[in-house]
This record gives sequence, structure tokens and C-alpha cells, in this order.
Amino acid sequence: MTACDVAVIGAGHAGIEAALAASRLGCSVVCFATQLDAVGNMPCNPSIGGTAKGCLVREVDALGGEMGRAADACCIQYRLLNRGKGPAVRSLRAQADRARYREYMKRVLEREVTLKQAEIVALRGVSGSYTLTTANGVTYTAAAVVVAAGTFLNGRVVTGEHVCPGGPDGLLPAVGLSGSLERLGLHTRRFKTGTPPRVLGRTVDFSKMEIQEGEDTVPFSFMSPRPVRNETVCWLTWTNGDVHRILRENLHRSPLFSGVIEGVGPRYCPSIEDKVVRFAGKERHPVFCEPMGLETGEIYLQGMSSSMPEEIQERAVRAVAGLERAELTRPGYAIEYDCFDPLEFTPALMAKQNPGLFGAGQNMGSSGYEEAAAQGLVAGINAARFVRGGEPFILPRSSSYIGTLIDDLVTRGTEEPYRMMTSRSEYRLLLRQDNADLRLTPLGARLGLLPEARADAVTAKYAAAEDEIARLEKLRLAERLRRPDVTYASLAPFDPARPDLPEEVTEQVEIQVKYEGYLRRQRGLMEEMARMENKELPEDTDYAAIRGLRTEAREKLAKVRPVNLGQASRVSGVSPADLTALMIWLRRRQ
Repeated sequence: MTACDVAVIGAGHAGIEAALAASRLGCSVVCFATQLDAVGNMPCNPSIGGTAKGCLVREVDALGGEMGRAADACCIQYRLLNRGKGPAVRSLRAQADRARYREYMKRVLEREVTLKQAEIVALRGVSGSYTLTTANGVTYTAAAVVVAAGTFLNGRVVTGEHVCPGGPDGLLPAVGLSGSLERLGLHTRRFKTGTPPRVLGRTVDFSKMEIQEGEDTVPFSFMSPRPVRNETVCWLTWTNGDVHRILRENLHRSPLFSGVIEGVGPRYCPSIEDKVVRFAGKERHPVFCEPMGLETGEIYLQGMSSSMPEEIQERAVRAVAGLERAELTRPGYAIEYDCFDPLEFTPALMAKQNPGLFGAGQNMGSSGYEEAAAQGLVAGINAARFVRGGEPFILPRSSSYIGTLIDDLVTRGTEEPYRMMTSRSEYRLLLRQDNADLRLTPLGARLGLLPEARADAVTAKYAAAEDEIARLEKLRLAERLRRPDVTYASLAPFDPARPDLPEEVTEQVEIQVKYEGYLRRQRGLMEEMARMENKELPEDTDYAAIRGLRTEAREKLAKVRPVNLGQASRVSGVSPADLTALMIWLRRRQ
């Protein structure tokens, strides 16, 4: 029997960050994967980032996680989304070389943790002492466990009428673990995700498509050099009436509409057959042709996710401009899997009834590589702190998109795979991708995930920005910079004595000057909400005994068990009147 401090089940994006964080905080870590060649696999799309998701990656990097550095080492094309809009909604997105990304992450894990190819089929134990058993009958013990099994728990792959047990990309499912988790008191439900068909690049007529060039933009990691490396291009084409007709005529063979698929799918990333039904008035939908890597000819058809029979997928694909002779290398498919109810977990991502047991990633009800990595980092930090007897590490939603993501999951729950969006944050003007280092790097250094020198560099960077803003104010140039059509660079002819500052500093100068009024108002809102967040609710609060609470509020609060008034205010079913009753009770108790 092998003993370790922290055991991590799964080596996808959540498991990787959890294992590395726990190890970097001084714990002995064993990380289990059913297939070591699939560490850090990207079955849904070959990209990192996107709207709001790019900010999550930069926050993971700012705290000391690995995803940003891996992306910059392995991505082959970068684009900055919403470049023409305000800084609050700008997000980095990059195409990754899938094979290179897997190899990078596997090497990092091999250097820092004990990596094992094994399926965990049983988990039992109590606080501080868990036993894990593999399919081969080998047992391990751990003081803390992070379950980051992704979409593998009782995975079922569906393509048309063909249904079989399975995980992403033809990998085997994890069939025994869900029962153990339920015996530990965790409740599971079924969610569904999907992937698009992939085609052979040499059979595609790219001349009929719109080229999507890479852009000169910032990297994901604050430590990566600029400019980024663009090594390939993507292409854009569109569905049409013929594609939609083929799909509509065969909806009776769609597992989505025939009842074969029972799991709930992501609202914001529907399959192409779902789009045709839900958006019947739209004449076309975009299809992005994205290379899987530099050493392969396979192309993802992003936007055509499907679980239709393979021959229907092929007909629909070949009705798209440029894909008339495309050869499918892999059909799209849906995958159903077990996941937890995140309301059964604390903001530290620890199961409320099972101290030392943590969850992260898609088995927590989220979707996306970036959401998984963010949760994995927090779960790994808290697993290490649990083992060492430290206080839980909890990010408030006012500090980060990571905090917003986790608070949404454990406070509001989710009835479908959760996707991060900028609109989910009340503070998105303050939680920008450009200032993630200011918000989180000093915290990462205090945790022990980053060297103090990196935090010192961040302090120096923002001090330089403040000095430059003060200089511009003194010269009365700041007022001119506040105009929408004026940039910091365009002021150079009027400012011959300006210092030679790095681009990352001048970027902060321009943002802080242009949006000063908006930033000030949002900081005021944040401070007001922080006062509510700081009013803690005792763990043993008997909500049934609090006068003035409605029955629904009593039931919801007893289930979620919020840690403070701020979290209580976001529980579904808690009204302003209920919150007032809570505040009165808390004041009397104190």
C-alpha cells in the first residue's frame, strides 16, 4: 500500500493544476490517469482561451498555475477577441498544437509529481484518511483526494444509433468510481457535452473560405516574452440552407431528439442540429476550420458539433462551401457523464460532508478547459492546506473570475454545464485580463506558489504606471488622453520628455486614465459588497429557527450553508426580505 499526502484522480486540465499546486506547496502527490498519453488532452477543440476564458487563464498564471505557460509554449496562433471594445471584455484566444500541449504537460507532471496510469474504481474513508483502489487491485492511501475525472465518470459515447461506454477520443470510461462517491454521500446527475467532426486538411478547398490570420498580441503568461508566435492560420466558412435541410430531414435519427441522450447539454455551445431547431430563422451559422497541430493534417470543424449518425454528418459537412470533398477522419459525438451537485461543496471546493475530499472541473458541473484549470488550482491549494492544517483558501468573486466561477457553482448551483462569461461578474471592469497580475500575483507569492521576486516585479510595474499618470496629470495631458480617439502613443509629439516605458506599463496608464470614472464607481460598489461579505455566518446556524425567513429560504440556506451574508444574498430563492431577517438575527446574536 502506497501512502501520499494528496491523491488526484484525473490528469486533464483540472487534475494537472490540482496536482502541481499541491506538490508546489510541499505535499507528496500521486496523480492517476486512465491513459498517460492523454494527459492534458483537448477533445472538444484545439484552443485555449476565449471570451472570459482567456481571463481565467491569465488569472491561473498570475496565481502560479501552469496553463498559461503551457499555452505559450504550445500555441500556434493567437487572436485578441473584442479588440475594438472596452478592456473589460477583451479576451485572448489561441490555437494549440494538441500533441505538443499533451507532451508539455506530461513532462511537467513527471518532474513534479508521481504519475500513475490506473483507473480508480473505489474510494472510501473519512476525514484525513482515504483509501483508493485501482482496477488492478492496487491500493493507495491519502490524507486528501481531488476528484478531477472530467467527462469519464460512467461515460457513454453516442453517435447516431451507435451507443457505447466510453470517454473522450475513444478512451475507456471510469465505470466504478461513481458508486463509491455516492456511498460517500455525494449525489450525481447526468450532463452531456459534444465534439465536432474532424476532416483531412488536404481534402478541403480553403480557397472558398475566409482566412483568419493570427494577431500580434499579449501572451497568456505574464512571464512569457512578447510578441507571441503565430505559426498557422485558421479559416472561416458557413453553413447554408442545404446543410440545414439535411439535418432537419434526419432529426428523427438525432439522439438529441429521439430521447437516446438524457444528459443536459451546454446552452452556450449547442450542436449543429440543435442550432438548426432553436434558431430556425437563421440562414447560416459560422464554421471555423482549426488545425489540430503542425504535425498533423486533421482539421476541427468548430461550430459543427454533432451526435447525428456518421453518414448524416458527412452529408451535412459536404454541403458546406469548401468542404464538398472533405473526408471525415473522426465523426462528431456526444458524451454523457456523471457529475456532482456543486451545492454539496464549500467555496474551497471541499465536499461539505467529507472533509479532505475535493472536486474540480467538469465533474463539478462546469464546461471548458479554462474553467477546469481554475478549479483545479484552487482545489489543489486547498487540498495542500487541509493536509497541513491551514485555513481554507477562498477567492471572493470581487477578486477574480476564478472567484466568480466557484461562487456561482457552490452558491447557485447549475442545471447545465456552466460556462464562464464576462456578464457573470458584477466587477468586470476591474477584473480585466490585463491586470490579473496586480490582483493575484502577490497572493500567489504569499501562498508559496510564486517567488517573491515575481510579486516585486508586479509592484514595480504598477508603481511605474502610477508615476506616469501623475506626470501626465501635471502636464495636463491626462485630460487629452481621456478622449476616445486619443491614445498614449499619439500624445508623443506633445510630450518630448516622456520616459521610455515598457508596453505593459503604458497599457495600464491608458486604461486607468481613460476609464477613471467608471473604475472609481465600480470600486465603490465592490467596497460596499465587501462589507456584506465580511459578515460571517456561523457554520452551525439553525436556519429553521430564524424568525422572518420564508420556508424556501430556510431550505436553500440549510443546503448551501453560506459562509457569509454576501454568499447568502446570492443563493437562489433568498429574497431581500430574507436577507434583512438574516442581518437582524446576526446583529442580535453578536
